[in-house]
Amino acid sequence: MGNWPLGLIVPLQDPTPFSPFAPVEWRNALGQVRSAGYAGVELAITDPESIDHDDVAKALCREGLRLLSLTTGQAAAKEGLSLSSPEEDVRLRAVERMKAHMHFAKPFEAVVIVGSLRGVEGDMDLLIESLRECAAYDTKVRIALEPLNRYESRLVNTAVEALSIVNRAGAENLGLLLDTFHANIEEREIGQAFRAAGERLFHIHLADSNRWVPGFGHLPFAEVWTALNAINYAGGLVIEAFPRPNAEVLLASAKAIRSEWV
Repeated sequence: MGNWPLGLIVPLQDPTPFSPFAPVEWRNALGQVRSAGYAGVELAITDPESIDHDDVAKALCREGLRLLSLTTGQAAAKEGLSLSSPEEDVRLRAVERMKAHMHFAKPFEAVVIVGSLRGVEGDMDLLIESLRECAAYDTKVRIALEPLNRYESRLVNTAVEALSIVNRAGAENLGLLLDTFHANIEEREIGQAFRAAGERLFHIHLADSNRWVPGFGHLPFAEVWTALNAINYAGGLVIEAFPRPNAEVLLASAKAIRSEWV
């Protein structure tokens, strides 16, 4: 059965609602994540060029944590960057920001996520062009396109839609991130969505149906674990949930979630 590395989100520059930690305490946060039994982290970074890579690497090594993934969504929320924007300057700045994230991620073999950075609405052909350019920047770095629910973006809502984009872009280092919260809204059968992604599934976000910590909603996680085992998934899983019912429960979730895999 599954033995996937499980992680939490830690922000380094700007706050995120999906983490109980403040950016100023990120070093202490890594220690708390490790003490709670997690294997890795997803770092929320707005601008990688403003971060000391060696400082982060030493902190992760000290705690024995893997860097599983990097989020890019804060660049969309804070600066309005979008990979599908018809405004060429906005789109190109988003591409350059993605390249900076890829440069930061490479030594860690971490996945770079494209969630809200693809835009709330935009031009699908421009999105594909941007993803193709990013993927070609460094074919050793994996990029994961995340389907979002219809209330957060009108571009790419399901696993099948995301697979179509990945196929059109034609890059081996471009795959999918599936988020259980978004899949619960958009997919007819959540387990089938994970099976459909197959070997193109690079990363996973976990949250329950209400975006609370897994186990506090009604999402059928057993279907997810079964599907992941069926496709021999070997990537990481990161909890991207509101710290509800509280931050203590979020931190303590590692053991409970792993117990469901066996």
